[in-house]
Amino acid sequence: MDDVHGVPGQDDPLLAIVDCANVMGSRPDGWWKDRKGAAERLRDRLASDGLPGRTDPAEIVLVVEGAARGVESVPGVRVESAPGSGDDWIVELVAGSADRDRLVVTADRELRRRVGALGADVAGPRTALG
Repeated sequence: MDDVHGVPGQDDPLLAIVDCANVMGSRPDGWWKDRKGAAERLRDRLASDGLPGRTDPAEIVLVVEGAARGVESVPGVRVESAPGSGDDWIVELVAGSADRDRLVVTADRELRRRVGALGADVAGPRTALG
């Protein structure tokens, strides 16, 4: 979308990409017993509460992989099932949205480095969990 100055992406909300596996893995609450159910709970929390501590509008994308594939999108959260590595898919999403502000929520150091090199901001799992 162009703003009045003709700069692409100026009016687009923040694109917040959440590394589901990494965020779930940051809390030892038994998520590994039901990965899909844990991903659905995270999705629902994000749909209900947004990103804790942030008041700016955001398009939230939850990237799932492995046993969590098949989780459906809901209003407020788009779910992307990575065709392979979740990290690689997140990098592709960041690279494909260079015309807007992007935030990747993960604690994975290598992923943080990769998306940072593409100009995305990064934040830890607490950004999604509160």
